[in-house]
Amino acid sequence: MHSIVRRGHRLAALLFSGLLTYSASALATPTTVTDLLGRHVQVELPVKRVILGEGRQLYLVAALDTQNPIERIVGWRKDLIQSDPDTYGAYLRKFPAIANIPTFGGFEDGTFDIEQAIAQRPDVIILNIEAQHATEDARYIEKLDALGIPVVYVDFRNQPITNTEPTMRLFGQLFGKEQQAEAFIAFRNQQIRRVTDVIAAQQPARPDVFIERIGGYTDDCCLSFGNENFGLFVEMAGGNNIAKGIIPTTFGQLNPEQVIVANPAQVVVTSANWEAFAPGGHWVGVGPGADMAQARRKLAWYTQRPAYAGIKAQDTRAFHAIWHQFYNSPYQFVAIQQLAKWFHPDLFADLDPAVAFRELHERFLPVPYEPGYFVSLKP
Repeated sequence: MHSIVRRGHRLAALLFSGLLTYSASALATPTTVTDLLGRHVQVELPVKRVILGEGRQLYLVAALDTQNPIERIVGWRKDLIQSDPDTYGAYLRKFPAIANIPTFGGFEDGTFDIEQAIAQRPDVIILNIEAQHATEDARYIEKLDALGIPVVYVDFRNQPITNTEPTMRLFGQLFGKEQQAEAFIAFRNQQIRRVTDVIAAQQPARPDVFIERIGGYTDDCCLSFGNENFGLFVEMAGGNNIAKGIIPTTFGQLNPEQVIVANPAQVVVTSANWEAFAPGGHWVGVGPGADMAQARRKLAWYTQRPAYAGIKAQDTRAFHAIWHQFYNSPYQFVAIQQLAKWFHPDLFADLDPAVAFRELHERFLPVPYEPGYFVSLKP
């Protein structure tokens, strides 16, 4: 009971000090922005101090604040460090001060520390839309709003093809980097059309495809995507996602019998370096600088899954692994291009996703491109 009272006193003190801090800017006229939930939020622009509700939002932040992508970040969720240690390592080598950014847990699992967030005096907190229910239940929005700390929601994950572009524009508006955001959007759209225009014109036969989601993160089978995210990427790349009529939402699960009956001609495993979550697990460590020989060996394990017994993909060795983080970043065009090459190698013989991803790094990102984002057993 005493600890609860003390915690309440600390929060009240932070609220009071925060009100004093923000009173100096109270006379300025805020700008109203619209977030990905359609909320109209007043924010002082451009923002100088930002808390990222997900560390992997750095994928876009770095394309806007290319010279110093961590200059505005005063706190972030620790998911980038754990879920994508290789990308984090690349930024750590270039910007050692990234190690000093305060980290916190997630809203969804109840480990977010609002006192810590208030102490950082952010101009805005940027959350993924899946955090909405948790923030509403804990009344975080009201508590932060009392300090003049606005919260905006973005989305790269639930409906990425629809929501990535407005998310990028919102970041550009918040950071005062609208032109840079528009240049990135134009490049991304151009790269997506290199696939979708060809598919629309040629109308090739679509192979049946099963996407195994987060391969090796758990031992579960068979996690997948409905008609969104990687499930939609498959369709855009000229494949037929076998789970789209079974999984009604973005994420879901098939049982092995459903996969066997569907008899996919291609199996794509989304995976990454998940040593932090599943030490020594069956994950395929694709990502920047990955060891391709080791990745190919680990991918071969998936051919033994009971769910894939006797399917068409077994006959042709059409098993592939691709970097899972394409599902949660503005880099989806790379995944779409690589899927298209796997599904229609003759149609896309001249398309090289690695070249496109390298160009993105050279034009927009402060760290160099390192290959290793996809691997295949098919010759």
